[in-house]
Amino acid sequence: MARTVLTWWIPLLILQSFLLAIAFGSNEVEEEFSESLLLKPLPDRKVLAHFHFENRAPPSNSHGRHHHLFPKAISQLVQKFRVKEMELSFTQGRWNHEHWGGFDSLSSMNAKPVGVELWAVFDVPHSQVDTSWKNLTHALSGLFCASINFLESSTSYAAPTWGFGRSADKLRYGSLPREAVCTENLTPWLKLLPCRDKDGISALMNRPSVYRGFYHSQRLHLSMVDSGEEGLGSGMLLEQSLTVVLQPDTVYDGKDLQPSWSLSSLFGRKVVGKCVLAKSSNVYLQMEGLAHQALWKNEEFELSTQPDRILRENSSFLYIFNIDKSSDSEPFDLGLTWKLPSKWSCQQAPLHASRFLMGSGNERGAIAILLKATESQDKLSGRDLTNGGRCTIRANVFQIFPWYVKVYYHTLQIFVDQQQNTSGEVLKKINVSPSTDKMSSGMMEMMLELPCEVKSAAISIEYDKGFLHIDEYPPDANQGFDIPSALISFPDHHASLDFKEELSTLPLLSKFKDKSLVRSYTEVLLVPLTTPDFSMPYNVITITCTVFALYFGSLLNALRRRIGEEERFLKSKAGKKTGGLKQLLSRFTAKIRGRPAESPSSESTAAAQSSVLSSKLLFKIILVAGVAATWQYFSTDK
Repeated sequence: MARTVLTWWIPLLILQSFLLAIAFGSNEVEEEFSESLLLKPLPDRKVLAHFHFENRAPPSNSHGRHHHLFPKAISQLVQKFRVKEMELSFTQGRWNHEHWGGFDSLSSMNAKPVGVELWAVFDVPHSQVDTSWKNLTHALSGLFCASINFLESSTSYAAPTWGFGRSADKLRYGSLPREAVCTENLTPWLKLLPCRDKDGISALMNRPSVYRGFYHSQRLHLSMVDSGEEGLGSGMLLEQSLTVVLQPDTVYDGKDLQPSWSLSSLFGRKVVGKCVLAKSSNVYLQMEGLAHQALWKNEEFELSTQPDRILRENSSFLYIFNIDKSSDSEPFDLGLTWKLPSKWSCQQAPLHASRFLMGSGNERGAIAILLKATESQDKLSGRDLTNGGRCTIRANVFQIFPWYVKVYYHTLQIFVDQQQNTSGEVLKKINVSPSTDKMSSGMMEMMLELPCEVKSAAISIEYDKGFLHIDEYPPDANQGFDIPSALISFPDHHASLDFKEELSTLPLLSKFKDKSLVRSYTEVLLVPLTTPDFSMPYNVITITCTVFALYFGSLLNALRRRIGEEERFLKSKAGKKTGGLKQLLSRFTAKIRGRPAESPSSESTAAAQSSVLSSKLLFKIILVAGVAATWQYFSTDK
């Protein structure tokens, strides 16, 4: 009977689930995934490769749901920690703003500081922001096999207000400049992709090819997309990008020709097909500095594959290749061969920023930021002409100072064209958060307004070096301590790449079309601090153990010694040394008198030796006890 009921109920449950899926899933927007690769020759004979993957999850009216393409681990982070927006980057090498560009969408969004950078905006009450941040760092640390959990300490993160470029009162920012980037971080990052690195464009990510580059940065950006309808939650947009700067394997022949290359020579692999789960898979080639050469075969260069579309923006051409038709028999291997010498320059930010240390010694010093005008300064738009008709360039400076670098904010000095500026015409706004010893790091946000004709500007601030407890030093303390990179942003300048065509079906170009804030990161500073002699604890432990061994050894020897046995031993020893004739006479005399044989001389000698031994033992015990008491007195902190 039970089997009959079960046989009838199972088909009914399956039919009901199918009907509910049709009813509720007919109007549901499906998840979308797209992949793309942008290749760009650089003026210094290198090649830029930018992988971009976009994964969209539509809004849902249910608290928990099953994801087909969107990674479940990221969705759980959003739901558990109430993350509104987040960005995580792993970077090795420093972006060269002079040769690789600083005023385009690619460099503004993907030129990151060395090490690990994490910032997040939470949708929780103010009292729970720090707790959510700490939990998020632990979760990301386990997810990406990195030391991101070191950012949980209040001395490792800050809460910027406006200097970071995003106005959010629930924003937390942290950086780990010394974090090493390796394949252990790239493998979990690739596992978030639907096809991982097995198929599609992601199959080009050969580990040796990626990590031999001059610069590589893997980035993960998560944002929430509002649905605008009541009863529906927010959708999720996950962007994963990998930016690599490679040197083509070509021999320099002494000519000014740019090196020729192909996908197989750069990555050691070819594209044998797109990811079957991707909605779009495209490869882009961006050529800059061209006047009228838009053909894929011309007198200046030649492409190995004919592009599907060609777009143009001023002197920049974009060649679009669709890899849907590629297969194992006909793989896609884009190649570029130069025929004539070509020189061009990438557009730079209004001011080039660099940071360095001043002073000497282990007591105090100064931090300086130098801003130099670039060649493209006069061509930039977006200047502020509302200040009495005067042309100005606004720049925001955001810096974080560890607590062991005690900054004196009243020593801030600003120099414009090597002349000190004491008025408030340059410094328009400043926000300072002093550090607390072993509790929180310091932060400084500044808004500068410089004239457009400025050649150079410098900012300096003095600091004292603090002292750390011996437990707070890292294993390589003699190497120095890192100060995270400073962020320089220009709020009046935004970069975009607009080809004046409908690009809604091309996610990467749609992203570049959006205006992004122009910003750049400075160098990481290495500050040497006073380090103790780490061999001293070993010496202290050694001499302490030696003194205690002598003390307790002598004490135990004195407590366990038997005086009677020693006296009998000494008597027998003295008797053996006495002459035979004298011993016979003493025995004969004792027998006549009827008394036992005794040896007065041996007894006196034994008593004398026993007294001498007792005095020596007592002197040793007193000496050792005195030394131990003196050592204990001077070694104890008063």
